[in-house]
Amino acid sequence: MASARIEGLSWLGIIRIGLVQASIGALVMLSTTVLNRLMVVEYALAAAIPAGFVAWHYAVQLTRPLWGHGSDQGRKRTPWILAGIAVLAGGVLIASHATPTMAGNFGSGVALAVLGYTLIGVGVGMGGTSALALLASGVAPQRRAAAAATTWIMMVAGIVVSAITVGRFLEPYSPERLIEVATVLAIATIGITAIAVFRLELGHAVFEETKKDEPAPDFRAALAEIWNETAARRFTIFIFVSMIAFSMQDLILEPFAGLVFDMTPGQSTQLGGQHQGGILLGMIVSGVGGSAFKGKLTSNLRLWIVGGCLLSALALASLAMAAMIGPGWPIGANVFVLGFGNGVFAVAAIGSMMGLAGAGEKTREGVRMGVWGASQAIAFGLGGLLGAVGVDIARGAIGHDGRAFQIIFSLEAALFVIAAGLAVQATWRGQHAPKREVVRV
Repeated sequence: MASARIEGLSWLGIIRIGLVQASIGALVMLSTTVLNRLMVVEYALAAAIPAGFVAWHYAVQLTRPLWGHGSDQGRKRTPWILAGIAVLAGGVLIASHATPTMAGNFGSGVALAVLGYTLIGVGVGMGGTSALALLASGVAPQRRAAAAATTWIMMVAGIVVSAITVGRFLEPYSPERLIEVATVLAIATIGITAIAVFRLELGHAVFEETKKDEPAPDFRAALAEIWNETAARRFTIFIFVSMIAFSMQDLILEPFAGLVFDMTPGQSTQLGGQHQGGILLGMIVSGVGGSAFKGKLTSNLRLWIVGGCLLSALALASLAMAAMIGPGWPIGANVFVLGFGNGVFAVAAIGSMMGLAGAGEKTREGVRMGVWGASQAIAFGLGGLLGAVGVDIARGAIGHDGRAFQIIFSLEAALFVIAAGLAVQATWRGQHAPKREVVRV
């Protein structure tokens, strides 16, 4: 056993994992916001079509526990991370080609899009789960919540930078320009990831549970152990409900900006960047505030979760009003506040997640992060689909764009209030995880 002075991944190593998260965020932003907007507004497709593609890429992420289990068995995360980013980038390029193809040949475009979004789901699941598992096992317990906040803040920063940059270079829009922007983004993110993970797992400590000398359990046994834990099960349910609320506006925010506020593709993409900017600031504030009182970490994080959920609900209620007022409403400030509330709740939830990641008797971090990632993915896919399909149905039934969006934003606000209630009642105790031994890699 190594000396207790070993601290695992340094802050530089944590930042390198953050660069991986930033690359994932940048690529997913293009596929779930820009392409969604183009399909609905520029190509006049029903919102349910891009929502279905996005929901499918989340459904594919049900494989996250399998990817986590695979990296647990090999104990090498970086090959899985690099392979995941490469697959993700390839999927984004295919989806970008599919979007304008649907305008001329709908059947071929849909088939190409299904392939692209399948690869996007595989890439996010493989790369993202392995990166979070490396973070959970390679970071000293006392640093884990702060490290999680740091990497997720970097992911949102990647989304913000790419949203603003992509929005600028897409003007004036053309299919050729879309492919050029997507290609440059894919090459850049693969290169950044390759540099970030180079020799990342060499020469640092790995924090192992006391029973990690035993072989990893088989996949079914690992899932059964997690679901039989009250804390893990309740946390999974909270993640599911809160992420449905979090994701319902993802696929309709930019179409909302175009249909109700007459924004161009570049303007609506930059509005999405303002939302992500709010998330970034909320994460920073919550990351600092959530770590301020170490002796009451769980209760403190829960307060931030509840506060973030309620602020998000208030901002969504305001968006519901904006849907009826239209131009003249301070939409940018409203969206920024929504992002801020989202970021506050998200980082506090991530901190709790990282505390629970190593709490199993036998299961390792990869499977546990995979289970929560799968719960999040199901919720994201379902939430995005509910939002988009709900808008389509309401627009058809009511014949008024603003009122249709008002209904969905109001429903989303109610779900955030329910999520806050679940957080108040929850009893997860991440800080009581079993003691860990430290081994040198």
